[in-house]
Amino acid sequence: MLWHLLPYTVGTRAFVITGLLIAALGTSLLYFILFSVLRSLFRRLENDLPLVTLNVSAYPALACFLLLSLKVTFLRLKTIDGIDDFERLLTAGLIIALSYWLVQIFEQVVVYYLKEFTQQSEVMWDDVLLPLLEAVVPVVVILLSGALVLNSFGLDLTGIWVTLGGATFVIGFAVKDILANFFSGVVLLIDTPFQFGDVLKLEDGSVGMLRRIGVRVTQLYMFDNHCDMYIPNSVLQGQNITNLSRPTTYYHYSTVAEVPFEQDLDQLKQVMREIALAHPDTLGNLDDKLELMEGYFHPSETEPLLADQQIIGRKRLEAENDVNFKLEEIDLELSSIVVTLQFAEKGGLTQDEIENIQMEYETVLQSIGLAHTEESGSRTEENFEETQEDDTLLELIRTWYRISIRDPNLLDDDEDIIPEDWERRITLLKRRVQRLYQKIARPEREETRLDDYVLELRQWLKDRFKTPRKKWQEPQVLISDLQHDDEGNAYLTFRLNFFVDDIKLENGKRGDRISSQIYQEMMRYLKQADAVEAIPDSPSPISFNDLA
Repeated sequence: MLWHLLPYTVGTRAFVITGLLIAALGTSLLYFILFSVLRSLFRRLENDLPLVTLNVSAYPALACFLLLSLKVTFLRLKTIDGIDDFERLLTAGLIIALSYWLVQIFEQVVVYYLKEFTQQSEVMWDDVLLPLLEAVVPVVVILLSGALVLNSFGLDLTGIWVTLGGATFVIGFAVKDILANFFSGVVLLIDTPFQFGDVLKLEDGSVGMLRRIGVRVTQLYMFDNHCDMYIPNSVLQGQNITNLSRPTTYYHYSTVAEVPFEQDLDQLKQVMREIALAHPDTLGNLDDKLELMEGYFHPSETEPLLADQQIIGRKRLEAENDVNFKLEEIDLELSSIVVTLQFAEKGGLTQDEIENIQMEYETVLQSIGLAHTEESGSRTEENFEETQEDDTLLELIRTWYRISIRDPNLLDDDEDIIPEDWERRITLLKRRVQRLYQKIARPEREETRLDDYVLELRQWLKDRFKTPRKKWQEPQVLISDLQHDDEGNAYLTFRLNFFVDDIKLENGKRGDRISSQIYQEMMRYLKQADAVEAIPDSPSPISFNDLA
């Protein structure tokens, strides 16, 4: 197109031809280095960051090199009429290529590793902040690149920048409180280990469940008043907040009893621990709980629901045991896939290795309760259907929560909360296993990340899907104090510490009810042991303020 614009001199045409040849040869050489030399080298590395960065950067780098070479080639032809327009087009293309490169690096490299960091640190970036950055940063880059493109064509944007700067100052001053709350909310997301659904204790002693951190305010559901409270983010940030949900989703309670020194202390400690274990709503070894449940918490006139509570509690614990066994089985299957991938991915996966890993992963799908069905006419989407088999994870979980909602102590809302919570987790599980299947079936340039994706699914199952019970959550009985009354009689103070399975149920009062029942059962035992007359007045039921 521009050939007729060039002077008919041998030197000028020779220079242009030489420049074009150098650009073509340089682009070809760069293509060979990027796609052959560096890719082969990076595929052998344990860390996949260089390979992923290379895959994202290869084509934008080629485009930038070619455009820059053409720009340098035609730089000496500025005196020729009409060449300026062509040079502006090259500049605009270079800006577009660089902005596209920057957006791809941010979305596929930076955001990926930030998400990995959030999973390790339990911050809430992946829920709020990262989606915000993913939405805002590309738009900002595109707007800036668009402004630079217009400027490259000679459009003077000085007036626009001055106007925008002045307007930004005026608007910022007018909404400074809103901006303070906004940045406080960002700080809360970055610096505070909150998770949505956590139970928080504020400085004034009030307790509420964290529903969301918004742009200006944080929403808490207050258990005592049964209402939502909206706290400005700047106010919340300045408080000392106790997170009752961490480090686990379970909740720690403590109750005390004083008994005469003459009692058999070892037997008392054992009975108190057994009473806590025998309650179906406390944490502890499931086999021990099932063995002890028959000996305690028999119905009475004051507690007529204890019989149904223990019967349904036993069935619920047995169903949970089945779920735990299935999750352990799935964890072992995923561990086997990780070992296979770590051995096979060095140097790249062959088609046979990909098919073998697919077969292993389909075993995991069967254990979960999903079957892969091919979509007709689609090569990029897979469809998964539930197998409806009784011994799969999905069916075992549904059996478990259907028994759970028969608990006679639950409120009407709890019968909806439990199924909704577990069906939401099941939906998330389906999405995760589907995405992982797609990555395994077509690894393309992510083959070195497949083991990371499988490990991520394993960790998610333990951290977010169903947290396994730990030995340190077992009930503990401690002797905390020795006192004497006016007559010189000695009394020992026993402290019973235990964990409640889900304090959010029963409108946040589940722990109070469990603690009261355990205390009453302790009193029944002491009364039977003829020690009740030596016991001081019963303490009031345990409340949130007594949480250890």
